[in-house]
Amino acid sequence: MVDMDISMTSSSSYKRADRVGDLIRMEISDILLRDVRDPRVRNITITGVKMSSDLRMARIFFVPLGGETCSEDIAEGLKSASKFLRRELAKKVQLRYVPEIIFAYDGSFEYGDRIDRLLESIQTEEASDDQEDS
Repeated sequence: MVDMDISMTSSSSYKRADRVGDLIRMEISDILLRDVRDPRVRNITITGVKMSSDLRMARIFFVPLGGETCSEDIAEGLKSASKFLRRELAKKVQLRYVPEIIFAYDGSFEYGDRIDRLLESIQTEEASDDQEDS
């Protein structure tokens, strides 16, 4: 019976971390859109937030808009804005501790785009082979 209580506790804390992560994602996106004046971070999208289990650290994943890759300017802009973002986040969310913010480039979109291009090239290659055989 004790084992069941432990597993239920860990799954409920996981759900809380997800809920807090979603809240932080929405608020950080809003703050970046409305309050941050740095042009280096204007054209980014927050794709997700991974919270530590104790909710004291938030790894915020982002991608630049327009298909560009992550440049040093964007990374520096986010790093310089992180203290401001944390202060603004403290005003908007009711948490005991406002988490430390770490930004990380989300390479999954770039990877997905690469897979799409490869599949497209295979499809066109097969179509041209089919036309040659006819």
